[in-house]
Amino acid sequence: GMHVDQLFLGVHGMDARAGFTTPNLAEAPTNRALVDTAREVIVLADSSKWGQVGLADIAPLAAASMVISDDAVPDDARRALTDAVGALVMVPVGE
Repeated sequence: GMHVDQLFLGVHGMDARAGFTTPNLAEAPTNRALVDTAREVIVLADSSKWGQVGLADIAPLAAASMVISDDAVPDDARRALTDAVGALVMVPVGE
C-alpha cells in the first residue's frame, strides 16, 4: 500500500459530468490509485482542459481538494469547479 500526503496531478480533461480524465488507458489505473491514497489531491490543468473528455476516467471533480488553473476558465466551469472542489485557484494569464 502507498500513502501519499499531497498529489499534484496533471489531467488531459476535466468536465462537469465526466470529472478528470485521460486518453491513456495504461496511465488511468495508476492515477486512480494515487488519487485513492492521497490525503490531498491538487489538480493542475489549464483552461483548455475544461470540456475535454479523455477515454479513461481518473476521478470525479469532487475528488480534488484544489484545482489550479488559469483565469481563462469559462464562467460555467468556474461554477462547476467551485461547487465540486474544495478550493479553486485562478492564475492570471498574460496578454
